[in-house]
Amino acid sequence: MTMERQGHVVRDLDSRRHKALKIERLLGLRPAPRKRRLLEIGCGSGGISHYFGTHDTLDLAVDAVDVTDSRGISEGYRFHQVKGTQLPFDDQAFDIVITNHVIEHVGDLPQQLDHLAEVHRVLRDDGVCYLAVPNRWMLVEPHYRLAFLSWLPHRLRTPWLKLWKRGSFYDCEPFSLRALERLLAEAGFHFENVCVEAWRETLRIERPGSTMSRCIDALPTTLLNMTRPAIPTLIYVLRKVAS
Repeated sequence: MTMERQGHVVRDLDSRRHKALKIERLLGLRPAPRKRRLLEIGCGSGGISHYFGTHDTLDLAVDAVDVTDSRGISEGYRFHQVKGTQLPFDDQAFDIVITNHVIEHVGDLPQQLDHLAEVHRVLRDDGVCYLAVPNRWMLVEPHYRLAFLSWLPHRLRTPWLKLWKRGSFYDCEPFSLRALERLLAEAGFHFENVCVEAWRETLRIERPGSTMSRCIDALPTTLLNMTRPAIPTLIYVLRKVAS
């Protein structure tokens, strides 16, 4: 039986601004000699698209898509409502693509591959993509706030959700690090895991000068990289493999 997947929209616009700033830093975005196009897939409340579309210096033309219109802010970008994973844009239309906590919501493996194929299609050969997805091995599943939910075999996740009265259908498909990297390679991407850099940037933005931020900055990256398979969110910078 097919159950409807939920939007899981984050409506805290201030948190979206922090997220967008982190994405900007992780992608190393700087002013460019020409106007660039940016696409956000699954824009939710619209906060990230608004941030980039109204940026003081980056000069971006921003498009955003989602399967529902759940926007809390609409200025600064063009919105397109879509169905499924197909994108209504030409090949190589965008310099920058953002897919932030989207791939776990689009469906099973075939739909996830379709999602990545569409990202690959609309991204310029010299473009860059930010992708984030929950780690299957996170202790507490973030959408339903239930410990060990995504650790279970697929067939047991919905019964576990029902047992704890948190919902009637588990509509997410999180990844382990290795499973995601296999999929990214299959989709034709060169990928860079930036989980540790994202961890540091999050603390710098949300808790500047804190003891935690100073400690994480002081620890060697090689040591922190050993924790990547267990970091709750898997974050990658993607580029097309040169043909």
